[in-house]
Amino acid sequence: MIFAVPLYDDNPTAREPVVTYLLIGLCVGAFLWQLGHNERAVLYGYGMIPAELFGLWHPPRTYQIVPPWATLLTSMFLHGGWFHLIGNMIFLWIFGNNIEDVLGRGRYILFYLCCGVAAALTQAFSNYGGHVPMVGASGAIAGVLGAYLRLYPNANVHVFVWIVIFFRIVNIPAWILLGLWFVMQLVSGLARAPGSPGVAFWAHVGGFVTGVILVQLLRPSGVALLQAPRSRSFTSVAPGGFVCRRTFHRGSVPSAGRSYRQPRGPWD
Repeated sequence: MIFAVPLYDDNPTAREPVVTYLLIGLCVGAFLWQLGHNERAVLYGYGMIPAELFGLWHPPRTYQIVPPWATLLTSMFLHGGWFHLIGNMIFLWIFGNNIEDVLGRGRYILFYLCCGVAAALTQAFSNYGGHVPMVGASGAIAGVLGAYLRLYPNANVHVFVWIVIFFRIVNIPAWILLGLWFVMQLVSGLARAPGSPGVAFWAHVGGFVTGVILVQLLRPSGVALLQAPRSRSFTSVAPGGFVCRRTFHRGSVPSAGRSYRQPRGPWD
């Protein structure tokens, strides 16, 4: 058994990621709301169903709560379970703050929603006649990962790795971690039969690619896109090293990546 989950990155921000906090709060709040309602009614009423989106099928009238196009937005705030929610929020917590810091709050909201919509559409086109509802923020968060790869490929990400009875916290450059993550999503999407229930791999692929492209269009002038090095070694620390976190004091990102800082308004 191999289990790996990112814990934090060495990439401090200049100000509080208010929008990232808000997005996490909305997802958590929506999930708590889900727990008090019929699961099937929520999934078919607010989840994105490809066949319904393209007008090829309609659910029972009691499930037709919002227009089909609106499910492109509502679906990204719903989740299928606690592990689904927690996993997505960990990734958003670690990588979202830096993208918000670069784009500014207003652009970041636009970026996040566009990535989520593009991810849902990619999943829908991959199986346009499917009746399985898609929910989850992972498509939008995949866009955040794509943007992070373009802006901070050299940042160190501390990852908890558990292999059978051995576990360690390993420092992995973002370009390796996120690059491998994307390849895994792409391979898994190609290997899975269309319409199969489970992870929406094509939503991850579509969101990631959208994030890579969109961050280049929305980034403020003067923000450089860094290149990944030709080679980079892995380092590891003992699990106890997590206690002595130094993320907020120094980072692994070159200072040249922050030369664009300018006074900004609350939504810039």
